[in-house]
Amino acid sequence: MRAVLQRVTSARVIVEGETVGEIGSGLVVLLGIAGDDTLQDVKYLVEKIAGLRLFDDAEGRMNLSVTDVGGGLLIVSQFTLYGDVRRGRRPSWSEAAPPEVAEPLYESFVHEASNLVPRVGTGSFRRMMKVELVNDGPVTILLDSKKLF
Repeated sequence: MRAVLQRVTSARVIVEGETVGEIGSGLVVLLGIAGDDTLQDVKYLVEKIAGLRLFDDAEGRMNLSVTDVGGGLLIVSQFTLYGDVRRGRRPSWSEAAPPEVAEPLYESFVHEASNLVPRVGTGSFRRMMKVELVNDGPVTILLDSKKLF
């Protein structure tokens, strides 16, 4: 499971002209799910994200987590994080989980995140989305559950 985190002052997801998910200060989580991912990947990555110290304390040091600052998560399914471009010019998506595998893991990720972070917004699985965000810092972090545990 891969995630790109972006610290934001605000973010929202728009589908067909309507806002379907929105947060103020917090993290946008672009989430890619591989074919071999499991609930263990979900739990580990959610806990890692909720605990990462990416927000400034009183001295301006990144010492606080999204939960410490009462921030939100905006979780957006992003199969393109598994695009393999090593050969040719067109990405291969062979490592990305098929939708019937990915969607239940995505829903589990959202559920687990909601247990740790009070404000969670989402995109719409398998829909064309517009993601608007105001990157704060900018702070952008890459995570891969296979490289973390």
